[in-house]
Amino acid sequence: MALDSFAVMNVVGLLAFAVVGSLRAIDAEFDLLGVAVLGVMTALGGGVTRDLLVDSVPVALRSTTDVSVALLGVAVAVALGHFGVADRTDHSLVLLPDAVGLAAFATTGALVATSAGLSPFGVVVLATVTGVGGGLVSDLLLQNVPFVLVEDFYATCAILGGVVFWLATTVGIGRRPSALVCAAVVFVLRLLAIRYEWELPTV
Repeated sequence: MALDSFAVMNVVGLLAFAVVGSLRAIDAEFDLLGVAVLGVMTALGGGVTRDLLVDSVPVALRSTTDVSVALLGVAVAVALGHFGVADRTDHSLVLLPDAVGLAAFATTGALVATSAGLSPFGVVVLATVTGVGGGLVSDLLLQNVPFVLVEDFYATCAILGGVVFWLATTVGIGRRPSALVCAAVVFVLRLLAIRYEWELPTV
């Protein structure tokens, strides 16, 4: 059951973040190779970090499935780029996949953390790192300060999703329903943050 949940969320996250990373590369006027590299790295960054933190060989290196899904996302982004989507980073076709990817990967992080027997803190950390890892890689390759550190209500959504997942499993809800609840919470929070321009206070 948990494996099925992981597989679905993993594919959704890979596809969504590959699209987002590729569109950002197109917006930055990267060549085709650069677009592919940024798209794939954005898609794989969070998952690879997740697996390394639990001392496991990254799933992306054990089969060609993850890379294939990421490359499919790159192809989708290139097609969208022809319609001018990449010229607006606030376009719904950029923001929506990003929210989907954040929700899906935060959930895979929580699932892996639970399977590895991590503490509640570990579950939240792995959910957060997995959710935002790809975006951090993307920002670094674009030579930007990672936006999750300086603006927007983004990583907070993954943190709260991890908390919700842990609470759900603690009270006896199965992993599959907990995964769906986690993904829904992160996704809805992210959409609300975009809609109402939520931001954390600065010091």
